[in-house]
Amino acid sequence: MTPPDPSSDTVGTAVDLDRVRARVQAALDAELAAQRRVLAEIGDDVMPLIDAVASLVRGGKRLRALFLHLGYLSAGGADSDALVRAACAMEMFQAAALIHDDVMDDSDTRRGMPAAHRRLAHQHDRSGWAGDPDRFGVAGAILAGDLCLTWADRLYATSGLSAAELERGREWFDRMRTQLMGGQFLDVLESARGWADLSTGERIDSARRVIRFKSAKYTIEYPLLIGAHAAGLGEEGLASLSAYGLALGEAFQLRDDVLGVFGDPQVTGKPAGDDLREGKRTVLVAHAVAGADEQAAKEFAAGFGRPDLDEGGVDRLRAVIVDSGALARTEQLISEQAATARAALAEDSLAAAGRRGLEALVGLCTDRTT
Repeated sequence: MTPPDPSSDTVGTAVDLDRVRARVQAALDAELAAQRRVLAEIGDDVMPLIDAVASLVRGGKRLRALFLHLGYLSAGGADSDALVRAACAMEMFQAAALIHDDVMDDSDTRRGMPAAHRRLAHQHDRSGWAGDPDRFGVAGAILAGDLCLTWADRLYATSGLSAAELERGREWFDRMRTQLMGGQFLDVLESARGWADLSTGERIDSARRVIRFKSAKYTIEYPLLIGAHAAGLGEEGLASLSAYGLALGEAFQLRDDVLGVFGDPQVTGKPAGDDLREGKRTVLVAHAVAGADEQAAKEFAAGFGRPDLDEGGVDRLRAVIVDSGALARTEQLISEQAATARAALAEDSLAAAGRRGLEALVGLCTDRTT
């Protein structure tokens, strides 16, 4: 395959982004085939670990890979198979985060399929093995996620980018991985602390802090900066990409929070209302609690965080969110952050190829239904 010229008018269009996605999938498939051969030395017994990973990485929007790719192009770098392989490291890292996140949240599904720990628990149950199927599933999922972390590092280190490029991007790759773990713990910590003693403003600030470190940075800002640093982008361009990434990353997660309450399960791949049953403390929920009248607030508090909340209960909580104005306020914030992201792309030092792709991804991240 001849890499496209990054100065071409066609680079960064929707068609080209789809092409990058296909190349990322092919590179991931090749890496998993190689790792399957490594694990084959142990025996077929361990293949369920890699099967769970392979199933997970077949889907998704490939946003993190696209952002690393476009960060590199924004610095004037040329497309290559080495760049695509480096971008695959973002997808493998996300797979680790998703597998572990589903364990922590006790989620049943991911992308319309059983979550990794549920998949492994079902295998235990079908086989009639000794012990608790759920504990087996959790143990296997933790190990599968750990494998993804190892493979993410390998994909980056052996991508084929030059040693100088890898060194320039490495600091941001390592920072992304460290801060995501901190962000995950922050999410767990905030859930344990609760909101009872916080003002509305403090609740919103808390939710947005979790968004920044659990989602926005590792989804958009850091993949962009890894690619841009690797290609040697200057300080002004880096600042522009950072501002774009943080604003769009927050908008992306806010949209995800809306979909977690109002999304169509046939489209999102997860049961509607699960975020309400889980008691996920989001900006949307903070506005709902603040804007509801006394009776509605009591009804919301009675149902929020109940794992056994039925569909009727979910509908009642949704009504409180809408009637309180919380949905409208969250949609407004999404629009504001998307506008901030677009404005950040005005930096002249960004190459046109990368900028066009980044402009296209604003809509994909904020107007999405999945």
